[in-house]
Amino acid sequence: MENTIKFQDLIRGKKPLLVDFYASWCSPCKMMQPVLQELVSMVGNEVKVIKIDVEKNPQIARSLRIQGVPTLILFQQGEILWRQSGLVSAQHLAQVIQKHSKKIPV
Repeated sequence: MENTIKFQDLIRGKKPLLVDFYASWCSPCKMMQPVLQELVSMVGNEVKVIKIDVEKNPQIARSLRIQGVPTLILFQQGEILWRQSGLVSAQHLAQVIQKHSKKIPV
């Protein structure tokens, strides 16, 4: 339950949060790691990126109906702005973030 509370706090933030739901045994999930690193180098601190292991956090995975991994979800202020399963390029993710994130003064 503690992870759920922390997760809920994270997704309610003003800064966009990209969550990579993965499993340690998943080969495509492992391929996403360098993509996410490239994304961070492209967009800097415009977005926070975290990874959540669906096997260690089944309650979060269930609540979001994660059925396949990797699944990427972009949150901002508690809302799901975008969601996709499978491999995604860093360039595409950067475009998604720019298109969907709300510009909110801090």
